[in-house]
Amino acid sequence: MANIEQYHAIGRRKTASARVFLRPGSGQITVNKKNADEYFQRDVLMMLVRQPLVLTEMGDKFDILCNVKGGGKSGQAGAVRLGIARALLLVDQGLRAPLKAGGFLTRDARAKERKKYGQRGARARFQFSKR
Repeated sequence: MANIEQYHAIGRRKTASARVFLRPGSGQITVNKKNADEYFQRDVLMMLVRQPLVLTEMGDKFDILCNVKGGGKSGQAGAVRLGIARALLLVDQGLRAPLKAGGFLTRDARAKERKKYGQRGARARFQFSKR
């Protein structure tokens, strides 16, 4: 197989995990062997995925292949976004300042809080009756 220059990074969000590969190309984004528009379906999620590429103006320089598993579509889109931002750093370290200023290099640690025993949910309690 020919030795193709390729950049690899991992992004995570909630319970979703994405492996992102950047290869020189025309700007096509593929997620789990489907076109990204077809996979994510919602414009908001596609905008989220493309944000690092738009900021750095590298949308048409790389083909992006993503393998995503776990979580829902929104979490997966966030994981792909982080993976793309990290892979762009491997391409050019000079992109660090704009990506960091845009908040694309920070892993969003927000996740669903677990339900506690003796309660209805994570914070909600069962109704209390004084009498």
